[in-house]
Amino acid sequence: HFRIRAYRIEEFEAAMKEPNPLGAGAGLGSEPCVIYCTDKPPFGSKGGELGGAKEVPVRIHDQCFTSEVFRSKRCDCKEQLKMSLEYIRENGGAIIYLQQEGRGIGLANKVAAYALQDIGLDTVDANTHLGFPEDARQYGVVPSLLKDMGIDSIRLMTNNPRKIERLRALGVDVAGTISMVVPKANPYNKAYLQTKQDRMNHSNF
Repeated sequence: HFRIRAYRIEEFEAAMKEPNPLGAGAGLGSEPCVIYCTDKPPFGSKGGELGGAKEVPVRIHDQCFTSEVFRSKRCDCKEQLKMSLEYIRENGGAIIYLQQEGRGIGLANKVAAYALQDIGLDTVDANTHLGFPEDARQYGVVPSLLKDMGIDSIRLMTNNPRKIERLRALGVDVAGTISMVVPKANPYNKAYLQTKQDRMNHSNF
């Protein structure tokens, strides 16, 4: 069985009042959550002689409403989430689920980016054409979540080297990685996966 532990970001209301070129509160969902398997909990000691848990498998997963709810096949997000759930069910670990749709640009802008992709732009150029960075996601909440769970170091489930760099810059001890390459691309996401590999250095194939 899986269990969800939800968190409330105290800074969210303040962030909503701050100017942001992507819109108030962009990249900061109000309720990140942690998913884990009840018979293999990832939690460590928060202090004392035992210390925190080491090299815990962790997936930092960003919400993808279009694939996870509407079953879009234009990306591999839903498949990666499923792979991550299967992995922690067998091996333990956790999924930190963040509300950062469309690499942080939000659902409406993501749909607009899809429209641009339909006329020939790739996933990177579509975002920048709309005035956004190619990746607007923020991971500032992750260190405090790991601290609350008593986790000292992680093995990150990802194909994205930038995510590793950003987490390490925030002080997260990324001891290693676990590949999340989907078994097979489909006709609708092959170009998307190729673009992420060619332009964002992902390991997708």
